[in-house]
Amino acid sequence: MYQMNDFDEYIRQGEPAKREKGYAWQTAIGLQAVDGLKPSEYLIETARKHIEGDITIDEVQALIKSYYQSKENRNADDDDEKEEADKVSANITKLLNERTFAFSFVGFTAVHKRIFDGVFKFAGKIRDYNITKKEWVLSGDTVLYVSAPDLRGAIEHDLEHEKAFDYTGMSMVEVTSHIVKFVSGLWQIHPFGEGNTRTVAVFAIQYLRSMGFDIENDLFAYHSWYFRNALVRANYQNIKQGVKRNSEYLELFFRNLLMGEKNELRNRNMLIQAPYALLEKNKGDVNRTSTEQVTEQPPEQVKILISAIAHEHLTLKQLMERVGLKHRPTFMENYLNPAIQNGFVRVLYPETPNHPRQKYLLTVKGMTL
Repeated sequence: MYQMNDFDEYIRQGEPAKREKGYAWQTAIGLQAVDGLKPSEYLIETARKHIEGDITIDEVQALIKSYYQSKENRNADDDDEKEEADKVSANITKLLNERTFAFSFVGFTAVHKRIFDGVFKFAGKIRDYNITKKEWVLSGDTVLYVSAPDLRGAIEHDLEHEKAFDYTGMSMVEVTSHIVKFVSGLWQIHPFGEGNTRTVAVFAIQYLRSMGFDIENDLFAYHSWYFRNALVRANYQNIKQGVKRNSEYLELFFRNLLMGEKNELRNRNMLIQAPYALLEKNKGDVNRTSTEQVTEQPPEQVKILISAIAHEHLTLKQLMERVGLKHRPTFMENYLNPAIQNGFVRVLYPETPNHPRQKYLLTVKGMTL
C-alpha cells in the first residue's frame, strides 16, 4: 500500500533532478485523495524507476497504459479506480516536471485535457449540463456552481481580471489573500464534469511558479482533501442556517504554502455541524441532563466501522479490509447495515446505489461520535 513518505528519500537527498521528480510524484499521487483514489503498487515501482532516471515519463505513461490493457499480468486488485489514480498521477507528474504555462482559457482547459487524457472521454471539454455535488463537509449539501451556458465567460472573466491585477507594493499577507480569492473563484466555476479540484490545483501550482514562488513542498501531497474542503467552505453559504462563505481555512492552507507558516490544517474544523432541522428539533430540550444529550452509543461492531472510516471515503472492499473481514454477508449484517440504518454512515451516491465509484463515509452523527 502506498505511503506518503515513499518518495521522501529522493526529496531529502541533494540531487536536484531526483528531488524535483520526487516532489512531482508525491504531489500528483497526493492529489488523488480529493476523489478518494489511491495508486497501485505497480505505479509506485514504475515511479521509482522514473525518479532514478531508468525510464522517461513518456515510458512511464506507456507502461501504465499497457499494464491496464493486459488482464493477465496485472494484479487482480488493481481496478478502475486504481487505473484512474495511476494514469492521472503520471499525467500530472509530466505536467509538473515541465516549465511551460499558458494563463488563458485554452491553457486552463488544456490542463484538464492533459491530466485526464486516457481516463475521461470528456477530457478538456467544458460541461454542457448543470451539476450539484453532495459534500461531506456540508453534511450533504452542495455548493452552487456556475451554469453551463456561462462557463466560458466566467473562466475568461476571472483569468482576465487576475492577469490585469497589480501586486506591486502589497505585503505577503495581502498577496496571499488575493491569491486565495482568485483560486477559490476559479474553482467555484467547476467547468468540467469531473476532475475540477485536481485541475485547479495543478493550474494554481503552475501559476504560482510563473510568479516566482517556490512551492515544491508537501502541502498538496499531504493535505489535498483539506484543500478541497476549504474550497467548498469558501464558496458555500446558507443564510437560513447562519452559514456564510468562509475563506479562513483556505487562507491557512495558502499561508502555509506561500509564507512558510505552520498553521494546523484539520478537516473536522470545517465541518458544518448538525443540519438546521436537527438543531431546531433540539432547541426545546432544555430540561435534559448532559448524559441524556450525548449521542446514543452504537454496537461495538459499528464503532469499529466508524473508526475505520474516519474522514475518508472508502469502497466496500476497502471497508472490509480495514475491519478485517472477508465474509461479505457477515460484514453487511453486523457492521455496515446497522451503521447506515442508525445514521452513522451514508453512501456517496445515494441516488445510484450501484454506482461504479460508490463509497461510504461518515455522517455528521458519525463524525460527532
